[in-house]
Order: sequence, then structure tokens, then C-alpha cells
Amino acid sequence: MRCYRVVVAVLWQLCVLMLTAAPAQAAAMHIQAELVAESAGQPGETVWLALRMRPGQGWHGYWSNPGDAGLGMTLDWTLPAGMKAGEPLYPVPETLLISGLMNHVYEHEYAVLVPLTLSADAAPGGGRTVRVDAQWLACTDKICVPEQARLETAVTVGPRGAPDPRFDTWRRHLPAPLGAQAQFARSGNIIRLGIPLPASLELEDPHVFATEDRLVAYAAPQRFSRKGDLLIVELERPKLAAKEPARLAGVLRLNAAGDGVVFDAAPGTVPSNGEPLAGAAQATTASLPWLLLLALAGGLLLNVMPCVFPILSLKALSLARSGESATHARREGLAYTAGVVLACAALGALLLALRAAGEEVGWAFQLQEPGVVAALLLLAVAITANMLGLFEFAVPGFATEGSPQGAFATGLLAAFVATPCTGPFMAAAMGAALLLPVPAAMALFVALGVGLALPFLAIAFVPALRRALPKPGAWMAKFKLVMAVPMALTALALLWLTFRIGGADFVRMAAVMAAGVLAVLAEIGRRQRLGHSALSTALAGLAVTVIGGAVALSMIDARPAAATQGILPAKPFSEAALAQARAAGKPVFAYFTADWCLTCKVNEQVAIEREEVRDAFAKAGVIVLRGDWTRRDPAITRYLTAQSAAGVPLYVWYPAGKGLPRQLPQVLTAQGLVELSR
Repeated sequence: MRCYRVVVAVLWQLCVLMLTAAPAQAAAMHIQAELVAESAGQPGETVWLALRMRPGQGWHGYWSNPGDAGLGMTLDWTLPAGMKAGEPLYPVPETLLISGLMNHVYEHEYAVLVPLTLSADAAPGGGRTVRVDAQWLACTDKICVPEQARLETAVTVGPRGAPDPRFDTWRRHLPAPLGAQAQFARSGNIIRLGIPLPASLELEDPHVFATEDRLVAYAAPQRFSRKGDLLIVELERPKLAAKEPARLAGVLRLNAAGDGVVFDAAPGTVPSNGEPLAGAAQATTASLPWLLLLALAGGLLLNVMPCVFPILSLKALSLARSGESATHARREGLAYTAGVVLACAALGALLLALRAAGEEVGWAFQLQEPGVVAALLLLAVAITANMLGLFEFAVPGFATEGSPQGAFATGLLAAFVATPCTGPFMAAAMGAALLLPVPAAMALFVALGVGLALPFLAIAFVPALRRALPKPGAWMAKFKLVMAVPMALTALALLWLTFRIGGADFVRMAAVMAAGVLAVLAEIGRRQRLGHSALSTALAGLAVTVIGGAVALSMIDARPAAATQGILPAKPFSEAALAQARAAGKPVFAYFTADWCLTCKVNEQVAIEREEVRDAFAKAGVIVLRGDWTRRDPAITRYLTAQSAAGVPLYVWYPAGKGLPRQLPQVLTAQGLVELSR
């Protein structure tokens, strides 16, 4: 089996010698290669390069360890003085079995990312030319052709500009950091590998790719089992193994979509009595009723979460009016439920579609976009103005208070605004929704919507509950004014969030738009009170304000505002920072938050940002890593996915040494964190 590879290596060297005398033209290449720089960088900083590889139809390239046949890519850098290229990072490979030989390949376009450290004394200015002589093997299922190219790009030393957006896409295909120490043990010709992985994380067609050559038999079957949060993999040793492994590093592919995690295993104890993976998959399917119950309870709990409270005012007014007629109440209840369920299902379907297309997104992904938050700001301003009596809805039927159409619209709004609040009951359900088959995942999103709508639906259909509501009367006008207060506070919170995710210029433009909307609504109200038609004024004024503002916002470079350091000293989360912290042997507290996540902010105020926690962590030498997910961050999303989490908040505790990490509850206490540090 290895003879084929030796022959290929000899042919490679011969062909390289011939090709150096007569380089092949790029048009004849079976794998097109390009060297790309992500952005400029300051002296001493690290910037990223990408080797973009585009195989032709029917051709494939190879991973760093190509498997039984093939050859990995070699890179020979020519760099300006003081620059240094780091180890290349490869995306998760695919398996290709040909004539009993297992190959680790890429049959589609892929990119290999390389960190480039700039010279600390580099003078800012024009681009520095970076060159690399790259050699690789291009193969089909029948022939292989060695190829090479001298690639170059310019790297500018200076302030970072807008990064190349393609790098976000390429990073999404890199394996995520495991964040925990794996272990392996040898028993005869079998290596048992133990990888810490949440039991709730469903695996679909998993495969282990070993980084070092000839440690495992590539084409031999790999057997997977689970014992709690430990994934156990049995790998066969090759008959002519190169050496006894001192460590076993590699990539675990999680599913057919190409998600994966990087692991590094040291010798240790690995149990042999795990539950076979087929049984674990059946258990996941069998647990679907329990997950549906959790999603239902999570939706029910959202009704008392602070981020949904302003919407409760709209529901209260509708419910009070519905007491006039049982039939009308039931219609409103069903309409409201339809709006909530439709919104949850639509958001869930869009989330699953984006992830299937390779996007690194999670629950509440829409609030990571500045434009969406600005639109919500305008909506909150309009609702506040209506509740204060500045104007009345003039659209016949749909938005009229007390109508089924109005209840439907309220349900849509309630579900959309509720998504940042992922309470403790929702964590497991929403995390599973990203891993289950589409029908089961959609059932979870629908159950979430039903839970959110359940109180309104119960009052609409249970006469005793409906009779307990106050009778309609003059008090409703005063109640409407009172309920304008939380809605106004919501608008202020959205204005602050617009600043946090879009920056000062963006929030100023959004504030101008909000002022313009208020002015138009005030004019509409004035015309209404005079008995004049306000429809043409509304359409023209709002169209000019919103469209003009949207064009202006699109021209602004929306960048998050700088984060402020809290009481608890924390470093920004990154894969490298986590690996470095774990290597130091100290305990690590990693927490993931977002400015739009009220649950996160409450936990930070009552549990994390506390002097007693700071002192206890300092005494124990705890390293704190903070992952800010306010704007989309592919590295954080990959980590959340690896932890079977759909969104934030997420809290993970890594004990000192090489102990297994564990997820903490989504509701924290300061005393609990202090006890952890002890």
C-alpha cells in the first residue's frame, strides 16, 4: 500500500525538476492557485494570507496529511526582512476511498490560511511583496499531476482597512478549537481516543483525520461510542507502524457539512465501555419529545423576560378589549398565535438555511446586523408615538388595535423581539435544533412559538381567565399612556444597541431617521385631528425618511464601538487565547455575551462583574476569556457550535491542568463562581 506513495514521491521530484526548466502556464493548471492578503497591518502585528485553491472539474487537492496516497502541499516563502510565516491552517478535509486506499482530499474550492507576522521595526508605507513557491499534487480517480507556482501578493504596513470579506467564508471551514485535552490509550493493535464532546452534540458521519503520518490505518473502519460527554473512537494501527505515538493530534469531522474540531490527545486512560454511536443517535431521536417540552417551556418563560415586557403592553390592551365578545377573543388568540408561530418558524427556517449554505450564524442572528436594529428602533419609536396618542393607525384592518390583524402583527413583533432571550429551558432545545434533521428542528421552533403564545391563547379560550380581566373603560386610555413608558425605554435601549454594533456615525444617522419618523407621524396626527386624510402624507413622508435614511446608512462603515473593561479583567476570546490559557495549566473561565442579550447583561451585573468574584479569581489565578458576539464572529460561532449551543449566553469552566471542561448554567450567581475558583 505504501509502495504507491513512494512511486508518487519519486515521480513528483522528477516532474518538479522538469517543471522548473519549463514552468506550466496557469491556464494548464488543474488546480488554480492564488495568494491573497486579508488586510494591512501595523508593525509587529499578525496579518493573514490565504492560498486559494480551485480544483478543476473532477480534480482534487490534498490535506496536510494526504492519507494512503497523494502528497501534501509544500510552501517555500520569500519574505521581506523581519517577516515570518506561521503554520498553515487547513479546512476540514473530505475522505476519498479509491481501490482500498483512503485519501484526505478537497474536491471543491478551498483556502489554506497562513499567519504572517510583520517586522516590529517595519516602516509604514507601501506594500511589501510576499512570495511563496508552492508545490502540490492534483489528482483525479485515475491520474495525478504534480503542479507548482510562484505566487505573490503585496502586504501594506499601516492602519488596517476593510478586510477582504472572503476570509470570513474561508475561516468558517476551519475546524473549531476543542478547548479541552483529549487522551488516548493503546491496547494491542487498537488505539482508543477519548475526545471531550457534549453528549447533546449529534454526530453525522464522523471521521478522525490524524495529523501525523502512519499513526493509524487510514482505510480501516473507525468505531465511535459515547460515555457521557466523552466521545470514544477506536482506531486501528497500521501493520508497519512508523513509531509508538507520544501524542495524537488531528481533526474530528462532525458531520457531512464539513464542521469539525481540532484535538490534541496525550497518553492517558480512556474507557472502553461506551455506548455505540448508533445507540446514541437513537437516544437523540428518542429525546425529541423532551426537547419539544423544553422549547415549549422556554417560550412560556419568555413572556416574563425583560426584553419581551414592552410587547406585553400591546397584548394587554388587546386582551382587555377582547372581553367584549368570546368569539372575538378566540379570533384574536388564534391570530396572535399564528403570528408568533409563523415568526419563530420563519426565523428558524432562515437560520437553518443560512447554516446549510455555510454561514456561521446562531439564534438571534438578525440582531447582529446594524440595519435590522435600526429598523427595530424606528418601529419602537412609531409604537411609542402611537401609545402616547401622537397619531392613530390609519391602515384599515391590519394594524387596528383589537382586531385579529392587529393581534397577528403583535405576534410577529413579539416573537422577533423575543429571540435574544434564550432562557435556561431553551439552551438544550435551541442547541439541538441546529444539529437535528430539518423536520425535527422545525418542530422545536414551532414549539417555541406555541410556548410564547400560550398565555394569550389560554386567556382567549378559557372564559374564567377572560372574566378575570378588567372591563373595558376609560382606564384603558391611561393604561396605554403608562405602557408607553416601557416601549420608550425599549427605543432608548435599541438606540444604545445601534451605537454598540454600528458606531457613532451610524447611530447619529439612525437618530436622525427616528426624528424624521416622529416628525412625519406628528404631522399625520395633526391631520387626523382636523378630520383630513393622512394616507398620502404618511406614505410620502415615511417613504422619503426611511428610504433616504437607509441609503445614507448603507454608505456608513458600521463598526462596533470599543468595548469597555469591567471589574473582572478579561481577555478577548480567540482560539489561540484559549489554547494558550489551557497550556498555562491554570483554570479558565470563558463566557460569551452580546449587547443585545439581556440575560447576558443581567448575569454580568449580578454574578460576573462583582468584586468578590474578581478577588477570588485573582487568588486562584483564573484566566478569564470574554467572547463578544454582538456582531457576527465566525470563530465564536464555531466554538458555540462545538459546545452544542445555539447562541448566548454560554459559560464554560476549564479546571486547572487537563481536566474536562463543563458548561455552567445560564443563570449564574456570584457565590457559585467564587466556589468554582476554590
